[in-house]
Amino acid sequence: MDLLQNYGDPDPDISPESSPPRVIPSKSSAPKVDDTLLALTVANAHRSASKPIDPTQHAVTFNPKYDQLWTPIYGPSHPYAKDGIAQGMRNHKLGFVENASIEPFVFDEQYNTFHKYGYAADPSASAGYNYVGDFDTLQKNDGISVYNIPQSEQKKRKIEKKKQKEMEMDEDENEEVDTVEVENPASDTWLMRNRKSPWAGKKEGLQTELTEEQKKYAEEYAKKKGEERGGEKGEIVADKTTFHGKEERDYQGRSWISPPKDAKATNDHCYIPKRLVHTWSGHTKGVAAIRFFPKHGHLILSAGMDTKVKIWDVFNTGKCMRTYMGHSKAVRDICFSNDGTKFLSAGYDKNIKYWDTETGQVISTFSTGKVPYVVKLNPDEDKQNILLAGMSDKKIVQWDMNTGQITQEYDQHLGAVNTITFVDNNRRFVTSSDDKSLRVWEFGIPVVIKYISEPHMHSMPSISLHPNANWLAAQSMDNQILIYSTREKFQLNKKKRFAGHVVAGYACQVNFSPDGRFVMSGDGEGKCWFWDWKTCKVFRTLKCHEGVCIGAEWHPLEQSKVATCGWDGLIKYWD
Repeated sequence: MDLLQNYGDPDPDISPESSPPRVIPSKSSAPKVDDTLLALTVANAHRSASKPIDPTQHAVTFNPKYDQLWTPIYGPSHPYAKDGIAQGMRNHKLGFVENASIEPFVFDEQYNTFHKYGYAADPSASAGYNYVGDFDTLQKNDGISVYNIPQSEQKKRKIEKKKQKEMEMDEDENEEVDTVEVENPASDTWLMRNRKSPWAGKKEGLQTELTEEQKKYAEEYAKKKGEERGGEKGEIVADKTTFHGKEERDYQGRSWISPPKDAKATNDHCYIPKRLVHTWSGHTKGVAAIRFFPKHGHLILSAGMDTKVKIWDVFNTGKCMRTYMGHSKAVRDICFSNDGTKFLSAGYDKNIKYWDTETGQVISTFSTGKVPYVVKLNPDEDKQNILLAGMSDKKIVQWDMNTGQITQEYDQHLGAVNTITFVDNNRRFVTSSDDKSLRVWEFGIPVVIKYISEPHMHSMPSISLHPNANWLAAQSMDNQILIYSTREKFQLNKKKRFAGHVVAGYACQVNFSPDGRFVMSGDGEGKCWFWDWKTCKVFRTLKCHEGVCIGAEWHPLEQSKVATCGWDGLIKYWD
Protein backbone atom coordinates (compact mmCIF):
# COMPACT_ATOMS: atom_id res chain seq x y z
CA MET A 1 0.00 0.00 0.00
CA ASP A 2 2.83 2.38 0.77
CA LEU A 3 4.31 1.73 -2.64
CA LEU A 4 1.01 2.48 -4.36
CA GLN A 5 0.56 5.65 -2.39
CA ASN A 6 3.92 6.89 -3.47
CA TYR A 7 3.04 6.47 -7.14
CA GLY A 8 -0.53 7.66 -6.85
CA ASP A 9 -3.84 5.81 -7.37
CA PRO A 10 -4.15 3.56 -10.39
CA ASP A 11 -6.37 4.41 -13.31
CA PRO A 12 -9.58 2.44 -12.97
CA ASP A 13 -10.04 2.24 -16.76
CA ILE A 14 -6.78 0.43 -17.36
CA SER A 15 -6.53 -3.18 -16.28
CA PRO A 16 -3.27 -4.55 -14.88
CA GLU A 17 -3.02 -7.11 -17.72
CA SER A 18 -3.06 -4.49 -20.52
CA SER A 19 -0.71 -1.96 -18.89
CA PRO A 20 2.91 -1.69 -20.31
CA PRO A 21 5.85 -2.91 -18.09
CA ARG A 22 7.61 -0.37 -15.93
CA VAL A 23 11.36 0.27 -16.58
CA ILE A 24 13.45 0.79 -13.39
CA PRO A 25 16.73 2.75 -13.91
CA SER A 26 19.98 0.65 -13.27
CA LYS A 27 22.34 1.53 -10.43
CA SER A 28 26.23 0.94 -10.32
CA SER A 29 27.90 0.41 -6.91
CA ALA A 30 31.43 1.23 -8.24
CA PRO A 31 32.70 4.71 -7.37
CA LYS A 32 33.19 7.22 -10.12
CA VAL A 33 36.88 7.28 -11.13
CA ASP A 34 38.56 9.96 -13.12
CA ASP A 35 40.06 8.76 -16.42
CA THR A 36 43.41 10.41 -15.60
CA LEU A 37 43.65 8.61 -12.25
CA LEU A 38 42.80 5.28 -13.91
CA ALA A 39 45.53 5.72 -16.51
CA LEU A 40 48.08 6.55 -13.76
CA THR A 41 47.16 3.39 -11.81
CA VAL A 42 47.61 1.19 -14.86
CA ALA A 43 51.01 2.78 -15.59
CA ASN A 44 52.19 2.15 -12.00
CA ALA A 45 51.13 -1.48 -12.24
CA HIS A 46 53.14 -1.89 -15.47
CA ARG A 47 56.15 -0.18 -13.89
CA SER A 48 56.05 -2.38 -10.77
CA ALA A 49 55.77 -5.46 -12.99
CA SER A 50 58.90 -4.47 -14.88
CA LYS A 51 61.22 -3.52 -11.97
CA PRO A 52 63.00 -6.15 -9.78
CA ILE A 53 61.27 -7.34 -6.65
CA ASP A 54 62.68 -6.18 -3.32
CA PRO A 55 63.85 -9.42 -1.59
CA THR A 56 63.09 -7.95 1.86
CA GLN A 57 59.35 -7.47 1.26
CA HIS A 58 56.95 -10.12 2.51
CA ALA A 59 53.98 -9.51 0.19
CA VAL A 60 53.64 -8.96 -3.58
CA THR A 61 50.55 -7.07 -4.85
CA PHE A 62 50.76 -8.39 -8.42
CA ASN A 63 51.67 -11.53 -10.27
CA PRO A 64 55.40 -11.31 -11.11
CA LYS A 65 56.86 -13.08 -14.11
CA TYR A 66 59.57 -15.77 -13.91
CA ASP A 67 62.24 -13.50 -15.37
CA GLN A 68 61.35 -10.81 -12.88
CA LEU A 69 61.70 -13.19 -9.94
CA TRP A 70 65.25 -14.12 -11.00
CA THR A 71 66.40 -10.61 -11.88
CA PRO A 72 69.65 -9.76 -10.01
CA ILE A 73 69.54 -7.24 -7.18
CA TYR A 74 70.70 -3.76 -8.20
CA GLY A 75 72.99 -1.67 -6.07
CA PRO A 76 75.16 -2.61 -3.03
CA SER A 77 73.61 -4.84 -0.38
CA HIS A 78 73.63 -3.60 3.17
CA PRO A 79 76.32 -5.41 5.23
CA TYR A 80 73.89 -5.95 8.10
CA ALA A 81 71.00 -7.08 5.92
CA LYS A 82 69.01 -9.98 7.33
CA ASP A 83 68.22 -11.51 3.94
CA GLY A 84 69.62 -14.92 3.14
CA ILE A 85 71.71 -13.82 0.18
CA ALA A 86 73.74 -11.21 2.05
CA GLN A 87 74.17 -13.49 5.04
CA GLY A 88 75.38 -16.35 2.83
CA MET A 89 77.96 -14.17 1.13
CA ARG A 90 79.27 -12.78 4.41
CA ASN A 91 82.36 -14.32 6.05
CA HIS A 92 83.12 -11.34 8.29
CA LYS A 93 81.03 -9.07 10.49
CA LEU A 94 81.65 -6.20 8.02
CA GLY A 95 80.85 -8.21 4.90
CA PHE A 96 82.80 -10.49 2.58
CA VAL A 97 86.58 -10.52 3.01
CA GLU A 98 88.99 -12.08 0.54
CA ASN A 99 92.54 -13.12 1.39
CA ALA A 100 95.22 -11.29 -0.54
CA SER A 101 98.55 -13.07 -0.84
CA ILE A 102 101.87 -12.28 -2.45
CA GLU A 103 104.70 -14.66 -3.21
CA PRO A 104 107.57 -14.36 -0.70
CA PHE A 105 110.12 -14.22 -3.52
CA VAL A 106 108.31 -11.33 -5.26
CA PHE A 107 108.01 -9.41 -2.02
CA ASP A 108 111.69 -9.95 -1.09
CA GLU A 109 112.79 -8.92 -4.58
CA GLN A 110 110.95 -5.58 -4.53
CA TYR A 111 111.78 -4.93 -0.86
CA ASN A 112 115.53 -5.43 -1.37
CA THR A 113 115.50 -3.54 -4.67
CA PHE A 114 113.92 -0.51 -3.03
CA HIS A 115 116.43 -0.52 -0.15
CA LYS A 116 119.36 -0.89 -2.55
CA TYR A 117 118.42 1.24 -5.57
CA GLY A 118 115.59 3.42 -4.24
CA TYR A 119 112.85 2.21 -6.58
CA ALA A 120 110.45 -0.73 -6.75
CA ALA A 121 107.41 -1.93 -8.67
CA ASP A 122 104.11 -0.38 -7.61
CA PRO A 123 101.98 -3.21 -6.16
CA SER A 124 98.77 -1.22 -6.67
CA ALA A 125 99.29 -0.95 -10.41
CA SER A 126 96.69 -3.06 -12.19
CA ALA A 127 98.38 -2.94 -15.59
CA GLY A 128 101.64 -1.79 -17.10
CA TYR A 129 105.08 -1.40 -15.54
CA ASN A 130 104.49 1.26 -12.93
CA TYR A 131 107.23 2.04 -10.42
CA VAL A 132 107.61 4.18 -7.32
CA GLY A 133 110.74 5.85 -5.93
CA ASP A 134 113.85 7.24 -7.64
CA PHE A 135 113.02 7.43 -11.37
CA ASP A 136 116.49 8.69 -12.34
CA THR A 137 118.15 5.60 -10.91
CA LEU A 138 115.40 3.51 -12.47
CA GLN A 139 116.24 4.81 -15.97
CA LYS A 140 119.98 4.53 -15.33
CA ASN A 141 119.72 0.87 -14.26
CA ASP A 142 117.16 0.03 -16.93
CA GLY A 143 114.73 -1.17 -14.24
CA ILE A 144 116.79 -4.17 -13.04
CA SER A 145 116.17 -5.67 -9.60
CA VAL A 146 118.70 -7.03 -7.14
CA TYR A 147 118.00 -10.52 -8.46
CA ASN A 148 118.40 -9.57 -12.14
CA ILE A 149 122.03 -8.50 -12.27
CA PRO A 150 123.40 -8.40 -15.84
CA GLN A 151 126.02 -10.98 -16.72
CA SER A 152 128.62 -8.30 -17.46
CA GLU A 153 128.09 -6.84 -14.01
CA GLN A 154 128.50 -10.25 -12.40
CA LYS A 155 131.75 -10.85 -14.27
CA LYS A 156 133.07 -7.45 -13.24
CA ARG A 157 132.27 -8.11 -9.58
CA LYS A 158 134.13 -11.42 -9.65
CA ILE A 159 137.25 -9.77 -11.09
CA GLU A 160 137.16 -6.96 -8.53
CA LYS A 161 136.60 -9.40 -5.69
CA LYS A 162 139.57 -11.51 -6.78
CA LYS A 163 141.82 -8.44 -7.03
CA GLN A 164 140.74 -7.29 -3.59
CA LYS A 165 141.53 -10.69 -2.07
CA GLU A 166 145.02 -10.71 -3.60
CA MET A 167 145.70 -7.22 -2.24
CA GLU A 168 144.65 -8.29 1.26
CA MET A 169 146.92 -11.35 1.20
CA ASP A 170 149.87 -9.26 0.06
CA GLU A 171 149.41 -6.71 2.83
CA ASP A 172 149.01 -9.01 5.79
CA GLU A 173 147.56 -12.51 6.14
CA ASN A 174 146.26 -11.89 9.64
CA GLU A 175 144.71 -8.49 8.95
CA GLU A 176 140.96 -8.55 8.88
CA VAL A 177 139.10 -6.34 6.45
CA ASP A 178 135.51 -5.58 7.41
CA THR A 179 134.22 -3.82 4.27
CA VAL A 180 135.49 -2.50 0.96
CA GLU A 181 133.79 -0.12 -1.45
CA VAL A 182 133.96 -0.96 -5.13
CA GLU A 183 132.68 1.19 -7.96
CA ASN A 184 129.56 -0.14 -9.56
CA PRO A 185 128.00 1.24 -12.72
CA ALA A 186 124.57 0.15 -11.57
CA SER A 187 124.81 2.29 -8.44
CA ASP A 188 127.27 4.73 -6.91
CA THR A 189 128.73 2.26 -4.41
CA TRP A 190 127.92 -1.20 -3.26
CA LEU A 191 129.01 -2.92 -0.09
CA MET A 192 130.95 -6.14 -0.38
CA ARG A 193 131.52 -7.93 2.91
CA ASN A 194 134.47 -10.22 3.41
CA ARG A 195 132.27 -13.30 3.81
CA LYS A 196 132.66 -16.64 2.06
CA SER A 197 129.80 -17.61 -0.22
CA PRO A 198 128.56 -21.19 -0.46
CA TRP A 199 129.45 -21.11 -4.18
CA ALA A 200 132.92 -19.59 -3.67
CA GLY A 201 135.99 -21.60 -4.63
CA LYS A 202 138.58 -23.03 -2.26
CA LYS A 203 140.25 -20.49 -0.05
CA GLU A 204 143.83 -19.81 -0.99
CA GLY A 205 146.63 -19.31 1.49
CA LEU A 206 147.09 -20.46 5.07
CA GLN A 207 144.28 -20.47 7.59
CA THR A 208 144.58 -17.89 10.33
CA GLU A 209 144.83 -19.01 13.95
CA LEU A 210 141.65 -19.46 15.96
CA THR A 211 140.86 -17.10 18.77
CA GLU A 212 140.49 -18.40 22.33
CA GLU A 213 136.70 -18.16 22.11
CA GLN A 214 136.67 -20.10 18.82
CA LYS A 215 138.93 -22.79 20.27
CA LYS A 216 136.67 -23.18 23.30
CA TYR A 217 133.60 -23.45 21.10
CA ALA A 218 135.31 -26.04 18.85
CA GLU A 219 136.26 -28.20 21.84
CA GLU A 220 132.74 -28.10 23.28
CA TYR A 221 131.25 -28.92 19.86
CA ALA A 222 133.60 -31.89 19.36
CA LYS A 223 132.82 -33.18 22.86
CA LYS A 224 129.09 -32.89 22.27
CA LYS A 225 129.32 -34.70 18.93
CA GLY A 226 131.38 -37.45 20.52
CA GLU A 227 128.74 -37.97 23.20
CA GLU A 228 125.98 -38.13 20.61
CA ARG A 229 127.95 -40.61 18.51
CA GLY A 230 128.50 -42.75 21.56
CA GLY A 231 124.78 -42.59 22.39
CA GLU A 232 123.90 -43.97 18.98
CA LYS A 233 125.41 -47.34 19.90
CA GLY A 234 123.70 -47.43 23.29
CA GLU A 235 124.69 -45.92 26.60
CA ILE A 236 127.66 -47.55 28.27
CA VAL A 237 127.08 -48.51 31.91
CA ALA A 238 129.31 -50.56 34.19
CA ASP A 239 127.90 -54.07 34.56
CA LYS A 240 127.32 -55.11 38.16
CA THR A 241 125.64 -58.00 39.89
CA THR A 242 124.73 -58.82 43.47
CA PHE A 243 124.08 -62.28 44.91
CA HIS A 244 121.48 -62.27 47.69
CA GLY A 245 121.45 -65.98 48.62
CA LYS A 246 123.33 -67.69 51.45
CA GLU A 247 125.82 -69.56 49.24
CA GLU A 248 126.30 -70.01 45.50
CA ARG A 249 126.97 -73.75 45.89
CA ASP A 250 125.57 -76.26 48.39
CA TYR A 251 127.45 -78.97 50.33
CA GLN A 252 127.29 -81.28 47.29
CA GLY A 253 128.81 -78.64 45.02
CA ARG A 254 125.58 -77.98 43.09
CA SER A 255 124.97 -74.47 41.76
CA TRP A 256 122.12 -72.38 43.10
CA ILE A 257 120.44 -72.47 39.69
CA SER A 258 120.38 -76.29 39.56
CA PRO A 259 116.81 -77.62 39.43
CA PRO A 260 115.57 -80.00 42.14
CA LYS A 261 115.94 -83.62 41.08
CA ASP A 262 112.37 -84.60 41.95
CA ALA A 263 110.84 -81.75 39.92
CA LYS A 264 108.42 -83.36 37.50
CA ALA A 265 104.76 -82.98 36.59
CA THR A 266 102.38 -85.24 38.48
CA ASN A 267 99.87 -85.26 35.62
CA ASP A 268 99.00 -83.32 32.47
CA HIS A 269 95.76 -81.75 33.71
CA CYS A 270 95.85 -78.04 34.60
CA TYR A 271 93.58 -76.13 36.97
CA ILE A 272 92.68 -72.46 37.35
CA PRO A 273 94.35 -70.83 40.42
CA LYS A 274 92.12 -69.45 43.15
CA ARG A 275 94.22 -67.69 45.80
CA LEU A 276 97.42 -65.69 46.31
CA VAL A 277 100.25 -67.68 47.87
CA HIS A 278 103.28 -65.39 47.59
CA THR A 279 104.32 -61.84 46.63
CA TRP A 280 107.77 -60.68 45.51
CA SER A 281 108.40 -56.96 45.99
CA GLY A 282 111.96 -56.00 45.14
CA HIS A 283 111.53 -53.70 42.16
CA THR A 284 111.15 -49.99 42.88
CA LYS A 285 109.19 -49.41 39.65
CA GLY A 286 106.89 -51.45 37.46
CA VAL A 287 107.75 -54.94 36.20
CA ALA A 288 107.67 -55.25 32.40
CA ALA A 289 108.05 -59.03 31.95
CA ILE A 290 108.55 -62.31 33.84
CA ARG A 291 109.92 -65.68 32.62
CA PHE A 292 109.99 -69.04 34.43
CA PHE A 293 113.20 -71.08 34.33
CA PRO A 294 112.84 -73.40 31.29
CA LYS A 295 111.31 -76.86 31.88
CA HIS A 296 111.52 -76.70 35.69
CA GLY A 297 110.21 -73.32 36.84
CA HIS A 298 112.08 -73.35 40.18
CA LEU A 299 113.31 -69.79 39.44
CA ILE A 300 111.56 -66.80 37.91
CA LEU A 301 113.30 -63.95 36.07
CA SER A 302 111.85 -60.43 36.06
CA ALA A 303 112.60 -57.32 33.98
CA GLY A 304 112.05 -54.07 35.87
CA MET A 305 111.50 -50.51 34.78
CA ASP A 306 114.02 -49.57 37.49
CA THR A 307 116.78 -50.73 35.04
CA LYS A 308 117.36 -53.97 36.98
CA VAL A 309 116.83 -57.63 36.18
CA LYS A 310 116.17 -59.88 39.17
CA ILE A 311 115.84 -63.64 39.60
CA TRP A 312 113.69 -65.08 42.40
CA ASP A 313 113.50 -68.45 44.10
CA VAL A 314 110.13 -70.13 43.57
CA PHE A 315 110.76 -73.64 44.91
CA ASN A 316 112.41 -73.06 48.30
CA THR A 317 112.85 -69.73 50.12
CA GLY A 318 110.85 -67.42 47.84
CA LYS A 319 113.54 -64.73 48.07
CA CYS A 320 115.50 -62.75 45.49
CA MET A 321 118.62 -64.70 44.52
CA ARG A 322 120.52 -62.29 42.27
CA THR A 323 120.22 -58.78 40.80
CA TYR A 324 121.70 -57.97 37.40
CA MET A 325 122.55 -54.28 36.85
CA GLY A 326 123.81 -53.35 33.39
CA HIS A 327 121.17 -51.12 31.82
CA SER A 328 120.82 -47.37 32.28
CA LYS A 329 117.11 -47.29 31.37
CA ALA A 330 114.07 -49.51 31.80
CA VAL A 331 114.36 -53.13 30.67
CA ARG A 332 111.85 -54.00 27.96
CA ASP A 333 112.18 -57.76 27.36
CA ILE A 334 114.03 -60.85 28.65
CA CYS A 335 114.55 -64.33 27.19
CA PHE A 336 116.13 -67.51 28.63
CA SER A 337 118.30 -69.88 26.65
CA ASN A 338 117.03 -73.46 26.34
CA ASP A 339 118.94 -74.72 29.38
CA GLY A 340 118.42 -71.56 31.45
CA THR A 341 122.12 -71.02 32.13
CA LYS A 342 122.10 -67.79 30.10
CA PHE A 343 119.53 -65.14 29.27
CA LEU A 344 119.08 -62.02 27.15
CA SER A 345 117.85 -58.61 28.29
CA ALA A 346 116.80 -55.67 26.09
CA GLY A 347 116.58 -52.15 27.46
CA TYR A 348 115.50 -48.70 26.37
CA ASP A 349 119.17 -47.68 26.54
CA LYS A 350 119.44 -49.37 23.08
CA ASN A 351 121.54 -52.24 24.42
CA ILE A 352 120.97 -56.01 24.30
CA LYS A 353 122.98 -57.87 26.92
CA TYR A 354 123.73 -61.60 27.10
CA TRP A 355 124.13 -62.67 30.73
CA ASP A 356 125.41 -65.72 32.55
CA THR A 357 122.56 -66.62 34.90
CA GLU A 358 124.72 -68.19 37.59
CA THR A 359 127.59 -65.71 37.88
CA GLY A 360 125.82 -62.54 36.66
CA GLN A 361 128.61 -61.73 34.20
CA VAL A 362 127.81 -60.04 30.88
CA ILE A 363 129.06 -62.34 28.12
CA SER A 364 128.47 -59.84 25.28
CA THR A 365 126.59 -56.66 24.42
CA PHE A 366 124.86 -55.85 21.12
CA SER A 367 123.44 -52.58 19.79
CA THR A 368 122.40 -50.97 16.51
CA GLY A 369 121.68 -47.55 17.98
CA LYS A 370 117.92 -48.26 18.06
CA VAL A 371 115.66 -49.45 20.88
CA PRO A 372 115.11 -53.25 20.89
CA TYR A 373 111.48 -54.09 21.62
CA VAL A 374 111.75 -57.89 21.64
CA VAL A 375 114.65 -60.37 21.83
CA LYS A 376 114.58 -64.08 20.98
CA LEU A 377 117.08 -66.92 20.71
CA ASN A 378 116.58 -69.54 18.03
CA PRO A 379 114.97 -72.49 19.90
CA ASP A 380 117.03 -75.11 18.03
CA GLU A 381 119.74 -76.65 20.20
CA ASP A 382 122.37 -76.21 17.48
CA LYS A 383 121.41 -72.53 16.93
CA GLN A 384 121.56 -71.20 20.48
CA ASN A 385 124.11 -68.64 19.30
CA ILE A 386 121.60 -66.96 16.94
CA LEU A 387 119.92 -63.85 18.37
CA LEU A 388 116.95 -62.07 16.77
CA ALA A 389 115.82 -58.64 17.93
CA GLY A 390 112.84 -56.57 16.79
CA MET A 391 113.89 -52.93 16.70
CA SER A 392 112.18 -49.55 16.83
CA ASP A 393 113.45 -48.76 13.30
CA LYS A 394 111.15 -51.41 11.71
CA LYS A 395 113.89 -54.05 11.33
CA ILE A 396 114.46 -57.52 12.73
CA VAL A 397 118.21 -57.85 13.22
CA GLN A 398 119.95 -61.24 13.43
CA TRP A 399 123.30 -61.60 15.22
CA ASP A 400 125.75 -64.46 15.50
CA MET A 401 126.73 -64.15 19.15
CA ASN A 402 129.92 -66.13 18.67
CA THR A 403 131.35 -63.53 16.30
CA GLY A 404 129.27 -60.51 17.35
CA GLN A 405 128.44 -59.80 13.69
CA ILE A 406 125.05 -59.00 12.18
CA THR A 407 124.33 -61.87 9.78
CA GLN A 408 120.88 -60.84 8.50
CA GLU A 409 118.35 -58.00 8.53
CA TYR A 410 114.64 -58.43 7.87
CA ASP A 411 113.31 -54.99 6.95
CA GLN A 412 109.86 -55.28 5.37
CA HIS A 413 107.80 -53.90 8.27
CA LEU A 414 106.44 -50.34 8.26
CA GLY A 415 106.48 -49.84 12.03
CA ALA A 416 108.33 -50.87 15.17
CA VAL A 417 108.54 -54.68 15.57
CA ASN A 418 106.79 -55.96 18.72
CA THR A 419 106.94 -59.77 18.68
CA ILE A 420 108.95 -62.67 17.22
CA THR A 421 107.43 -66.18 17.41
CA PHE A 422 109.06 -69.31 15.94
CA VAL A 423 106.73 -71.81 14.24
CA ASP A 424 106.91 -74.85 11.95
CA ASN A 425 109.71 -76.62 13.86
CA ASN A 426 111.61 -73.32 14.05
CA ARG A 427 112.01 -73.15 10.26
CA ARG A 428 109.86 -70.02 10.14
CA PHE A 429 108.96 -67.19 12.45
CA VAL A 430 106.04 -64.77 12.69
CA THR A 431 106.47 -61.08 13.55
CA SER A 432 103.92 -58.42 14.47
CA SER A 433 104.43 -54.69 14.28
CA ASP A 434 102.90 -51.30 14.94
CA ASP A 435 101.94 -51.25 11.23
CA LYS A 436 98.97 -53.53 12.19
CA SER A 437 100.19 -56.48 10.17
CA LEU A 438 101.59 -59.98 10.63
CA ARG A 439 104.48 -61.22 8.48
CA VAL A 440 105.82 -64.73 8.16
CA TRP A 441 109.50 -65.26 7.30
CA GLU A 442 111.72 -68.19 6.43
CA PHE A 443 114.52 -68.21 8.98
CA GLY A 444 117.65 -66.71 7.41
CA ILE A 445 115.87 -65.40 4.30
CA PRO A 446 114.77 -61.73 4.45
CA VAL A 447 111.74 -62.23 2.19
CA VAL A 448 108.15 -62.24 3.48
CA ILE A 449 106.45 -65.51 2.55
CA LYS A 450 103.08 -64.52 4.05
CA TYR A 451 101.70 -61.04 4.66
CA ILE A 452 98.54 -60.69 6.75
CA SER A 453 96.91 -57.25 6.89
CA GLU A 454 93.20 -56.47 6.93
CA PRO A 455 91.36 -53.15 7.37
CA HIS A 456 89.82 -54.37 10.63
CA MET A 457 93.15 -55.45 12.16
CA HIS A 458 94.76 -53.64 15.07
CA SER A 459 98.28 -53.68 16.44
CA MET A 460 99.23 -56.96 18.17
CA PRO A 461 101.86 -56.35 20.89
CA SER A 462 101.92 -59.93 22.21
CA ILE A 463 101.73 -63.35 20.53
CA SER A 464 101.92 -66.80 22.13
CA LEU A 465 102.19 -70.27 20.59
CA HIS A 466 99.73 -73.00 21.61
CA PRO A 467 101.38 -76.07 23.22
CA ASN A 468 100.33 -78.22 20.24
CA ALA A 469 102.11 -75.69 17.94
CA ASN A 470 99.09 -75.47 15.60
CA TRP A 471 97.72 -72.11 16.73
CA LEU A 472 98.91 -68.61 17.55
CA ALA A 473 97.09 -66.44 20.09
CA ALA A 474 97.53 -62.74 19.28
CA GLN A 475 96.61 -60.00 21.75
CA SER A 476 94.79 -57.39 19.65
CA MET A 477 94.50 -53.75 20.68
CA ASP A 478 90.72 -53.80 20.15
CA ASN A 479 90.26 -55.76 23.42
CA GLN A 480 90.21 -59.28 22.04
CA ILE A 481 92.52 -62.25 21.48
CA LEU A 482 92.60 -63.58 17.91
CA ILE A 483 93.66 -67.08 16.88
CA TYR A 484 95.70 -67.77 13.73
CA SER A 485 96.66 -71.12 12.27
CA THR A 486 100.37 -71.94 11.97
CA ARG A 487 99.84 -74.14 8.94
CA GLU A 488 100.60 -73.07 5.37
CA LYS A 489 97.90 -70.41 5.00
CA PHE A 490 98.17 -68.79 8.46
CA GLN A 491 94.46 -68.05 8.37
CA LEU A 492 92.41 -66.35 11.07
CA ASN A 493 90.19 -68.78 12.98
CA LYS A 494 86.92 -66.83 13.04
CA LYS A 495 85.25 -69.32 15.39
CA LYS A 496 87.69 -68.68 18.22
CA ARG A 497 87.74 -65.23 19.77
CA PHE A 498 88.43 -64.37 23.41
CA ALA A 499 87.07 -61.07 24.73
CA GLY A 500 85.90 -59.32 27.89
CA HIS A 501 89.17 -57.81 29.08
CA VAL A 502 90.34 -54.22 28.44
CA VAL A 503 93.86 -54.05 27.02
CA ALA A 504 93.62 -51.14 24.57
CA GLY A 505 96.83 -49.16 24.93
CA TYR A 506 98.73 -51.80 26.94
CA ALA A 507 101.02 -54.57 25.68
CA CYS A 508 99.56 -57.18 28.04
CA GLN A 509 100.99 -60.65 27.45
CA VAL A 510 98.81 -63.60 26.43
CA ASN A 511 99.69 -67.17 27.41
CA PHE A 512 98.48 -70.77 27.46
CA SER A 513 98.34 -73.39 30.17
CA PRO A 514 100.85 -76.26 29.59
CA ASP A 515 98.04 -78.62 28.56
CA GLY A 516 96.50 -76.03 26.20
CA ARG A 517 93.08 -76.09 27.89
CA PHE A 518 93.14 -72.48 29.08
CA VAL A 519 94.06 -69.07 27.65
CA MET A 520 95.09 -66.33 30.05
CA SER A 521 95.91 -62.65 29.82
CA GLY A 522 96.33 -59.63 32.05
CA ASP A 523 94.46 -56.40 31.38
CA GLY A 524 94.70 -52.66 31.97
CA GLU A 525 92.61 -52.81 35.16
CA GLY A 526 94.90 -55.18 37.06
CA LYS A 527 92.91 -58.36 36.46
CA CYS A 528 94.06 -61.72 35.12
CA TRP A 529 91.53 -63.41 32.82
CA PHE A 530 91.17 -67.12 32.15
CA TRP A 531 89.19 -68.51 29.17
CA ASP A 532 88.32 -72.06 28.20
CA TRP A 533 90.10 -72.91 24.92
CA LYS A 534 87.24 -75.01 23.48
CA THR A 535 84.21 -72.89 24.39
CA CYS A 536 85.95 -69.45 24.38
CA LYS A 537 84.00 -68.58 27.54
CA VAL A 538 85.44 -66.69 30.51
CA PHE A 539 86.32 -69.25 33.17
CA ARG A 540 87.58 -66.96 35.95
CA THR A 541 89.01 -63.50 36.63
CA LEU A 542 91.40 -62.63 39.44
CA LYS A 543 92.09 -59.11 40.72
CA CYS A 544 95.88 -59.29 40.80
CA HIS A 545 97.43 -55.81 40.75
CA GLU A 546 96.78 -52.14 41.33
CA GLY A 547 97.10 -50.66 37.85
CA VAL A 548 98.08 -52.70 34.82
CA CYS A 549 98.65 -56.46 34.97
CA ILE A 550 101.18 -56.61 32.14
CA GLY A 551 102.44 -60.20 32.30
CA ALA A 552 101.15 -63.66 33.22
CA GLU A 553 103.07 -66.96 33.08
CA TRP A 554 101.87 -70.51 33.85
CA HIS A 555 104.26 -72.69 35.83
CA PRO A 556 105.73 -75.35 33.49
CA LEU A 557 105.38 -78.22 36.01
CA GLU A 558 102.91 -77.36 38.77
CA GLN A 559 99.53 -77.47 37.10
CA SER A 560 97.65 -74.85 39.12
CA LYS A 561 100.42 -72.28 39.73
CA VAL A 562 100.45 -68.95 37.86
CA ALA A 563 102.73 -65.92 38.26
CA THR A 564 101.64 -62.39 37.34
CA CYS A 565 103.47 -59.06 37.24
CA GLY A 566 102.23 -55.49 37.06
CA TRP A 567 103.14 -51.85 36.92
CA ASP A 568 102.79 -51.65 40.70
CA GLY A 569 106.26 -53.28 40.93
CA LEU A 570 104.97 -56.58 42.38
CA ILE A 571 105.23 -60.17 41.19
CA LYS A 572 102.50 -62.42 42.58
CA TYR A 573 102.25 -66.20 42.73
CA TRP A 574 98.79 -67.80 42.56
CA ASP A 575 97.57 -71.32 43.30
